[in-house]
Amino acid sequence: MTTETSGDTQARLADMVGKSDVLLFMKGSPLFPQCGFSSRAVAILNHVGVEFDSVDVLQDQAVRQGIKAFSDWPTIPQLYVKGEFVGGSDIMMEMYESGELAQLLTDAGLVKAA
Repeated sequence: MTTETSGDTQARLADMVGKSDVLLFMKGSPLFPQCGFSSRAVAILNHVGVEFDSVDVLQDQAVRQGIKAFSDWPTIPQLYVKGEFVGGSDIMMEMYESGELAQLLTDAGLVKAA
């Protein structure tokens, strides 16, 4: 069994983030979130009508710890849009309530303007 190094994990995370327009690192899956914050993040993305990919950090301890270093953000969930870190569930909620999240996704060509 090979042990993945921190550099390997960071490269793998960069690859994941780069391959998806909208990627949510979360606990659980969109159909069965394993924490309230992940559940709220999924609900926000569903409400704005954007398709997104997800990574269950509970399935991979290297990803769970590595994503925190990758983004320099200490908590899960974490949202990436077009390769850029957006934030966690609190920031997502603030952006959703202000309309900033919908605008970001519209500007990125990922959702149609209302």
